[in-house]
Amino acid sequence: MNSVPERDEALALLREEGCPENVIRHVIAVTDEALRIADRITAAGCPVDIRLVEAGGLLHDLGRSVSHGMDHAVIGASLAEKHGLDPALVLIIKKHIGAGLSREDAVSFGLPDDDYIPSTLEEKIVAHADNLLKGSQKITLKKRLKIMKERNISKTERKKVRDLAFEILSYEINGRGPENIAPEQAGPDH
Repeated sequence: MNSVPERDEALALLREEGCPENVIRHVIAVTDEALRIADRITAAGCPVDIRLVEAGGLLHDLGRSVSHGMDHAVIGASLAEKHGLDPALVLIIKKHIGAGLSREDAVSFGLPDDDYIPSTLEEKIVAHADNLLKGSQKITLKKRLKIMKERNISKTERKKVRDLAFEILSYEINGRGPENIAPEQAGPDH
């Protein structure tokens, strides 16, 4: 298999590993959303590895073939490594939960002591696109935050999801992250 598989190869891998069809519908919807986001960011002048975003969107829930718990990200990353997939793709799979997990949060959830915060633009795009889907249905950021609140997910985690959404929006509008915008471009409140 190619270390960054094409769409048909990624879908075949999901089926080979035993991912349920509802998960496959979900990852296709996430991928379509991630590609729309990547196209807007590219149009704003910021380069994005489109092949990596597509493969990451398709394979981000590879671990759901084994578990539907939070550990599915770690399991999926391990499966991706086993299949010889690109390390950048492995990290997209590993870091896609919400807006990522700190080492402390990961340990508190019983995951290996590691950093699960998306750091590359491609990791952030896939994580954000995943936040905008419930199953295979697109939802708003407001709806995602409401769902998180109803599930008793902390205010801190909800803020991280919101902050990731605004960071992606900054890339879509300006072609760069909010940390690279001059104060006069940020508006009158800054």
